Amino acid sequence: MNQAVTVSELRKISEQTMAENGFQTEFPPAVFEELKSLENKPLSTDSNIMDLRNLLWSSIDNDSSKDLDQIEVAEELPNGDIRLLIGIADVDEYVKKGSAIDDFAKNQTVSVYTETRILPMLPHEISEGLTSLLPDVDRLAIVIEMLVKENGDVPEHSIYQALTRNYAKMTYSEVGEWLDENGAEPDAIAKIKGLREQVLLQQKAAKRLLEFRCKRGSLEFESIESVPVFDGEQAKDLQAVKTNSARKIIENFMVAANVEMAEFLDEKNLASIRRVVKTPARWERIREIAQKYGESLPAEPDSGALSEFLKMRKAANPEQFPDLSLSIVKLIGAGEYVVQKPHEESDGHFGLAVRDYTHSTAPNRRYPDLIVQRMVKSALKGEKSPYTDDELTQIAEQCNERESAARKVERKMRKVIAASVMHHRIGEIFEAIVTGITASGTFARILRPPVDGRIVRGEENVQVGEKIKVKLLATNIHNGFIDFEKI
Repeated sequence: MNQAVTVSELRKISEQTMAENGFQTEFPPAVFEELKSLENKPLSTDSNIMDLRNLLWSSIDNDSSKDLDQIEVAEELPNGDIRLLIGIADVDEYVKKGSAIDDFAKNQTVSVYTETRILPMLPHEISEGLTSLLPDVDRLAIVIEMLVKENGDVPEHSIYQALTRNYAKMTYSEVGEWLDENGAEPDAIAKIKGLREQVLLQQKAAKRLLEFRCKRGSLEFESIESVPVFDGEQAKDLQAVKTNSARKIIENFMVAANVEMAEFLDEKNLASIRRVVKTPARWERIREIAQKYGESLPAEPDSGALSEFLKMRKAANPEQFPDLSLSIVKLIGAGEYVVQKPHEESDGHFGLAVRDYTHSTAPNRRYPDLIVQRMVKSALKGEKSPYTDDELTQIAEQCNERESAARKVERKMRKVIAASVMHHRIGEIFEAIVTGITASGTFARILRPPVDGRIVRGEENVQVGEKIKVKLLATNIHNGFIDFEKI
């Protein structure tokens, strides 16, 4: 197969790839049986659940997202502080530990996203229905309430259950164009009184949070990803998608929420699953890259020094900054889930420059987030943890393995589509960055458009993070193979 593939063919390839990587592509009958019992489940009337439906909650997410995990609302206080509330979908209300639905989610651990097929961790009836924080419906949520000071510090937080209502579902693209490019106001902002001021206040809070983390050494990257452009049944082109202010609002809110959740569990003397990014083992290579720009980094890994270097490079050459970001990200390495006991020293998150960090803001899509949610709810009720340390360790290991498998599936499908689109460009030369050197080969990403492939000629003596030129030699659409020659 070396001609453009149709959407239906891509779906078949994605399902085959998912199965090859150990994912169940269909829900078992027991899941559908349980769903029937949940159809008419009433919302909890527990008196401890706060009613916050009067607040102007809103969400910003991908254009196509239906599994809405979070909503936000902010209030500026007379002294200049910002009271920020982040609501997280209460998935545990419908997915109980040990249920058939939970067992399926525990095996998958993550939703797998490809351009033509989404394999959800939970049935659509739950993730896009019963628990999704959709507009104009009442939903239960776990609320993280934070006080954001003018310098971005969060000296206090509260976590509780609440009844909420999303009044506006907005998208990254429309809000980003409005904030960054003087684009038209999104329809919701034009129609809903107070929403314009609300989004601008949220942006103000997000900037405070980011600036505070950056002063502590948080690393700010910028990436350019590609999405396929379909013409009917065929992928015809790849379109670059860059970050924008709308994405940064949500990214910074989610980081803050995950930090506060981790600290809450630590305060309650509970072991929990943490998300860590260890000190980079390839620090010397990062130093070499900095030296090429005339900058010197310390001999020992230092996130603060690296953060300053990245800020200088972004200011000096914003157009090339995504390329530098990619090099550094690959050298730092991926995160992983670990179990941390109360008050135990943590590896922390090198990229975010925080000590306590978990995943808690996407319980419809990631299993660790659902685990954390159950532990938080138990702590709020004064009950013991629903998980032993051994159970948490097994779950963390499973999540790491499945996350790696999901990345393989998503990477394969990106390459299948890229191979289809790039087939007519065989023989062209591109700027690229070396992204990996493994026993399977040496890999690189061309930068415009962002496409990954393997260097099959001239790969000797290259290093991860190195910028090179490559010629596109061949593509194999069905296998997602894209072959380069280093020039």
